[in-house]
Amino acid sequence: MSSDPILDGASDEAYVAALAPLFEGAPRYLARLAAARPFETREAFFAQARAIAHEMPEAEQIELVDAHPRLGAPPGTVSAMSYVEQGYDVDPKAEAIADPVDIAAELQRLNDEYEARFGFRYCVFVAGRTREELVPDMAAALGEERDDELHRALDAVVDIAQDRLATLDRTNGETT
Repeated sequence: MSSDPILDGASDEAYVAALAPLFEGAPRYLARLAAARPFETREAFFAQARAIAHEMPEAEQIELVDAHPRLGAPPGTVSAMSYVEQGYDVDPKAEAIADPVDIAAELQRLNDEYEARFGFRYCVFVAGRTREELVPDMAAALGEERDDELHRALDAVVDIAQDRLATLDRTNGETT
């Protein structure tokens, strides 16, 4: 992303391309963000990003949530940012100890059950937690109402994007 995180003056195409890594490339959502400019500040951008996510038609909300990979998805199937967020960048030997096969199988089972119940992927802001630590939250989510889960997932998408932008800033030596 360029040094201008808001990109109010960029073309729609450049804007969508720059923001795609923050939102896993969800096309209709990114087009809505481009059309909603100008934002002027990051705070305004993320407030509007959250509002747009919640106000979109449900099909577009699900597209946005489903743009994110499944929790515990194979490392070769996730974006570069998700790869780090899901902990695949750690020492492979440490990962094998931290994420035993039974955790992978449990995540597969929970993902299948969650998607069958709600019709969209479980999306959560990992925030440095291991997959093992996330299993109880994912299991508990199965007892929630569908609308509540969709709204929680949409908030998670924006939270993830905020964290990704902060990570990019740290990588580029910028301040937020």
